[in-house]
Amino acid sequence: MKEQRSLALRFVLGFSVAGFLFSGYLSAVKLFSGACAFNEECPIIWGQPACVYGFLLYATLLALAVLAWQKRLTLRSSFVALSGVALLGILFSGYLTAIEVPALLDKGFSAYTFGVPTCFLGLVFFMLTFVSAGLGFAHNKDKE
Repeated sequence: MKEQRSLALRFVLGFSVAGFLFSGYLSAVKLFSGACAFNEECPIIWGQPACVYGFLLYATLLALAVLAWQKRLTLRSSFVALSGVALLGILFSGYLTAIEVPALLDKGFSAYTFGVPTCFLGLVFFMLTFVSAGLGFAHNKDKE
């Protein structure tokens, strides 16, 4: 009988890949061209563009999800670690999104390529990852 992978882990893996690719694109554009992708403001934190930190957080999420997928981590411990990293991402991108609210209210949605700041998109993927990991933890807590 073929063993099923956790549905929550599949979602976490998908969101992690999406965040990794998106933040990787933003980071690469900024680091190699000096300009921010999509003509947005690019906050600098500790000397680096904010998207680089998002990329590192998503890389961590992706690594944890792959380790869980390969069963090198138990589902329980991986969901705890994934939730913790996703929570850090929520706090980080949530802070950056909050800073953008005055500009959003002043300039409107048309000022952004996607209608919202890219930090907000990162926030959404971190929140989806957090919820998926939390649900995975709750669903699998008695199975190990």
